Amino acid sequence: MFITFEGVEGSGKSTQINLLADHLSALGYTVNVTREPGGTTIGEAVRGLLLDPAMDGMESRTEALLYAASRSQLVEEVIRPALGRGEIVLCDRFTDSTIAYQCFGRGLDEAGLERLSDMATGGLLPDLTVLLAIEPVVGLARASSGPPDRIESEEAPFHERVAAGYQRIAEENPRRIVVIDGQQPVTDVQRQIAVVVDERLP
Repeated sequence: MFITFEGVEGSGKSTQINLLADHLSALGYTVNVTREPGGTTIGEAVRGLLLDPAMDGMESRTEALLYAASRSQLVEEVIRPALGRGEIVLCDRFTDSTIAYQCFGRGLDEAGLERLSDMATGGLLPDLTVLLAIEPVVGLARASSGPPDRIESEEAPFHERVAAGYQRIAEENPRRIVVIDGQQPVTDVQRQIAVVVDERLP
């Protein structure tokens, strides 16, 4: 089973992924936790470029291509092999992030980005996506524990467009995407995610 987590900056994805991994492990499942961009040696190097504030002159198309490159490596090196072994894969971000950030956030062509993502993944789609819905201003405040990265440094309208993009993606994919209020207490969010996942476990 392939489960992805999506949301704006500071939505709590990493926290909830780790909590779900503990829950699934306790049930006896083998769980593989990974992230985008990153998850592989090549992907982590690309992540460094994408999030480096010094790279503020990066073109939007360059950004999209770098995300796709990291994703391609992750799918072939980590995700497909893990699924082939019967593991549950939990991934922090996947193709929905490309549409939300590079299409809605940056203004790139959606059809082109979908073709790019399809090429990078070989057509792989999540079985379930958990979208943690949170106001961008709240998420950015949560994420401000250290110096902001290149994405966090974007102006408020960018993050608002990303949030709107996620909303539209969820509306168009109601069977795959489950929207959960990420502004609830962590334990409440955790419990709701566990219920949704348990219902769909093989």
